[in-house]
Amino acid sequence: MTNKFQNKYRIPSARLKNWDYGTNGAYFITICTGNREHFFGEIVSVNDENEMQFNEIGGLANEFWAEIPKHFPFVELGNYQVMPNHVHGILIIDKNNVVDDVVETLPLETLQCNVSTQNEFMSKISPKSGTISTIIRSFKSAVTKNAHHIHADFEWQERFHDHIIRNSKSFDNIQNYIETNPENWREDKFYS
Repeated sequence: MTNKFQNKYRIPSARLKNWDYGTNGAYFITICTGNREHFFGEIVSVNDENEMQFNEIGGLANEFWAEIPKHFPFVELGNYQVMPNHVHGILIIDKNNVVDDVVETLPLETLQCNVSTQNEFMSKISPKSGTISTIIRSFKSAVTKNAHHIHADFEWQERFHDHIIRNSKSFDNIQNYIETNPENWREDKFYS
């Protein structure tokens, strides 16, 4: 199967090579809707300040992002913001304080993807448990499943953008960027 297309159609990974995305650290994540359509609501001016006004799907996206730590107990949330056509958020992985017993007592059905590993090839290319890819895949899946009941055409862009936050100054700058994103919506590169 891997030789069939001789890697002609393989899109190179956007992830940093040789980095374990299950490693403790802070990650700035951006996920866009398909064709950057405004599926989540709109930015409205209230008392001369812009704020995000969620529609039903936007409310779901916001709720499911806030619930990530319930399904992945080793994740803390930094600032996050659901915008009309994308989601920005900081995920902080800290596996040092997670006790195995906590994971074992979680309900059997969580947002984590349960990909069959019977096929060795699929096992190699599937996101590894406890990584940023697994967390984002689960979030996108939960939003999509519920959004399709509201708007059958809802979709995400296939990929997501990540940035590994390496120091406190960068962390603070990104936290501020996310917090002020609604206020600066008209200057945002995702504004359309």
